[in-house]
Amino acid sequence: MKGLIDGRNLTRRRVLSGAAMGTVAIAGSSLFARASQATRAEAMAAIKERIGDKEPKSSSKIELDVPEIAENGSTVPMGVKVDSPMTNADHVKAVHVMATKNPDPEIITFKFTPKSGRAEAQTRMRLAETQNVMAVAELSDGATIMTQKKVKVTIGGCGG
Repeated sequence: MKGLIDGRNLTRRRVLSGAAMGTVAIAGSSLFARASQATRAEAMAAIKERIGDKEPKSSSKIELDVPEIAENGSTVPMGVKVDSPMTNADHVKAVHVMATKNPDPEIITFKFTPKSGRAEAQTRMRLAETQNVMAVAELSDGATIMTQKKVKVTIGGCGG
């Protein structure tokens, strides 16, 4: 390090080499730039990929348990529950969870059968920033229902 600071050892080659390394470092940092965010339209497109052309209807039969404020977007607790008898004739087949501003809107898909006993699951998810989280349930009769909630992600007590 002393050779770079000492004026007697400072050569044109060392200056150019240092400038080149700085340029590579700056250019390389763009490789780690934050990924683009999904939009609500992209989240809805991801839902359509899962459920086809069915139009999900808002319903109180599906509950999404997420905090209103998440202090750490890296580990946001999430639970989903669908009121269903879970019989062969009437059950929940799947619940798809999406987020509107994550780089990839798809969070998770839970699959159920009548043998599941109940349509309920819990996990943790990562949220990039304050956004809406949506849950869409596919029912055995072909119907789809959904709900959504806004989660405010804070960093060090400041809202995002």
